[in-house]
Amino acid sequence: MSLLSSILLGLIQGLAEFLPISSSGHLAIAEHFLGQAGVPATPDFFDVLLHLGTLVAVFAAYWQDIRDMIVELIDGVRDLVRGTTPNPIPPARRMILLIIVGTLPLFVVLPVKDLVEGLSGNIYFVAGALIVTGFLLFASDRVKKGRKTERSAKLLDVLLVGIAQAIATCPGISRSGTTITAGCFVGFDRKFAVRFSFLLSIPAVLGANILTLKDAIQENSIIVSDIPVYLVGGAVAAVVGYICIRLLKMIADKGKFGWFAYYCWAVGLIVLALTLVLK
Repeated sequence: MSLLSSILLGLIQGLAEFLPISSSGHLAIAEHFLGQAGVPATPDFFDVLLHLGTLVAVFAAYWQDIRDMIVELIDGVRDLVRGTTPNPIPPARRMILLIIVGTLPLFVVLPVKDLVEGLSGNIYFVAGALIVTGFLLFASDRVKKGRKTERSAKLLDVLLVGIAQAIATCPGISRSGTTITAGCFVGFDRKFAVRFSFLLSIPAVLGANILTLKDAIQENSIIVSDIPVYLVGGAVAAVVGYICIRLLKMIADKGKFGWFAYYCWAVGLIVLALTLVLK
């Protein structure tokens, strides 16, 4: 893989992972057209490093929340051993429970993981999924503003958001866009919907990376000489991802996610048109 391709894919990953426009969809589109130009497909190990880069961005942007949850996890284990329960339950400890419940629907996807990943090779599906993402984002701006946070969100609320995240494993369906939209629909405060979406991504990205890394090791497809080039792409994804998280926080205040709807519609339609023309 060339350094330019690594930087380009890192840029796409960083932009599309957090902005609600689907990183998997954009990477599939990039790989499709780069493939037509004779550029090899993205290696599994490089894909792991790209996602680790965006994971670093989440840790950097939400370190205070993550630190509080780590502390509460330790305190929670200590309370469990002692047989005591604080009243009221600290918000960070409740957030841990919400993230666990929200992650459960992903286990339903595991048996069909290969089938879902295979959809990235169907450019028509990816383009159509981007158009669907556009409709979801368009609808999110028209939902009445909610007030629920980690203190008041119900387990059913986060389970529905988790189901949205499971659906978003399909390439072209934005994970952040779908989970934020689902959060708005169940009555989350917009700022909390964004924060919960990104924190919910941590176990999802870690789990996906472990599975992908396992496949790369089993297939013996890691090219040691290419690792420095891969690391550049991962670093680009981390820096750009952090900037995009900060940007989305500002956009959440204004409730203008619908801006991205027009972008998703445009990209989906352009990709469909180009695919038909170049077929």
